[in-house]
Amino acid sequence: MPHQLLSRALVSINWLSEALKTCKPGAALRVLDASFYYPPIRDGRKEYEEKHIPGALYFDIDECKDLTSPYETMLPSESYFSKYVGNLGINNDTHVVIYDADQLGIYYSARAWFMFRAFGHSKVSVLNGGFRNWENQGLPVTSEVEKPKAESFRAVLNPSLVKSYEDIQRNRNTKEFQLVDSRPEGRYLGIDPEPGEVIFPGHIPGSLNLPFTSFMTEEGFEKSPEEMQKLFSEKGIDLTKPLTITCRRGVTACQLVMASFILGKEDTAVYDGSWFEWFHRSKPEDRVTQWKEAK
Repeated sequence: MPHQLLSRALVSINWLSEALKTCKPGAALRVLDASFYYPPIRDGRKEYEEKHIPGALYFDIDECKDLTSPYETMLPSESYFSKYVGNLGINNDTHVVIYDADQLGIYYSARAWFMFRAFGHSKVSVLNGGFRNWENQGLPVTSEVEKPKAESFRAVLNPSLVKSYEDIQRNRNTKEFQLVDSRPEGRYLGIDPEPGEVIFPGHIPGSLNLPFTSFMTEEGFEKSPEEMQKLFSEKGIDLTKPLTITCRRGVTACQLVMASFILGKEDTAVYDGSWFEWFHRSKPEDRVTQWKEAK
C-alpha cells in the first residue's frame, strides 16, 4: 500500500521518481520542499539548501503568510500568494508536488497543499512518505538550488474552506458544522504544554479530538482509506456533514483535511487562527482546559 497512489491528493515516491526522469521540473511539474519547524529546533531552509529532491524549490510557510497578522500562520492575500508562487515558476496549469523532511513523513507539506487548494489550485499533491522515505529508498538528492523562471499565477480564495474566529463563535450556538481538533490529546485536554510561545493548552468548547498522527503509519506513510474512514467513524465524525478542523495554528489541521479529501469530502474547512487565535481573543470561560496556571 505505501508505494501506491492513494488518490489525486497523494503521489507515491515511485511515481515522482519516474515523473522526474521524463519531465524536467518546470512549469508543467514543480516540486516544492515545505520543510519548516516550530519551535525552530531545525532550520528547514538550511536543510533544503544542503540536500533536497533534484529540481525542488523551497516553499517557506513562514514567509508565505499574512505578515501583518498577530497570529501565527494565517493565509496571505490572493495577490501575495499569486506573486509568491508565481516567482517559484508555478502557473495555474502546473502540477505541484509538495513534500517535507519531518520524521513523521508528512507534516507541513499538508499545510502547503491546503493553501494551494484554498486559493483555487486543484493540481496539487503531497509526496506520500516525504523526504524521509525518498532518502530511505536511496533516491538521488542534491544541494544545487535552481533559479526558476517566474510564471503568472492567479489565486482566487475559496472562502468556504477557511473559517474565522467569528465563524467558530457563531457555530457554538448554531452547530452549523462539526469542529475537530487535530492536536495530541494531552494538549487538547490541557494537560501537556503548548510548544513555543507560552499559551495555555486546552480546546474550544464543543470540539472533538482526533490527533493528526493517527493517520500516519510508523514508516511515515498515510494510512489506507479504510483505516482513515474508521478513525473518523470511531470519533463520531460524519463526513457527509459540514466539517471544520482546528489545531494550534492551522497546520496539522490540514492533515485531517487531506484525509477527508482522500475519502471524497472536498469541502472540509480549516479554522485558520486555530487555538492560538482563540486563546488570545476568547474569554477564559470559553476555553476548556485542565492547565493549572489557567485557574
